Amino acid sequence: MSNKPPVDVAVGILMREDGDVLLGQRPEGKPYPGYWEFPGGKVEPGESIEAALKREFVEELGITLLSQESWCCVDHVYPHAHVRLHFFICTRWQGEPTSREGQALRWQGRIQVEPLLPATIPLLAWLDKRRFGDV
Repeated sequence: MSNKPPVDVAVGILMREDGDVLLGQRPEGKPYPGYWEFPGGKVEPGESIEAALKREFVEELGITLLSQESWCCVDHVYPHAHVRLHFFICTRWQGEPTSREGQALRWQGRIQVEPLLPATIPLLAWLDKRRFGDV
């Protein structure tokens, strides 16, 4: 791994009133194809993290975010990249999420899809505590 700075990635956790969250499955042609993740993408040069989040949700899911709350930030080193993941909780949006990049989408209460992107796994207990009040 080089000494390059991490790549900033905006990640949104769409959360319905019942606590269900949306996960997408990475398509073929990307690292970790078939793995499940929260939607989002790389921050472009000169773009704010929130602007990147909003852009990615239009591009990937065809929805407009109406609110996003900064939740946490996690650095993760994959074999192919060092990323800094900026997670947001998103509870209000306009439109119905639809697959615009050929990815499968699933609403999940307790997360049951596998495999999950490795950087996501350590956050699940925190997310469940926020959603359900337990671990």
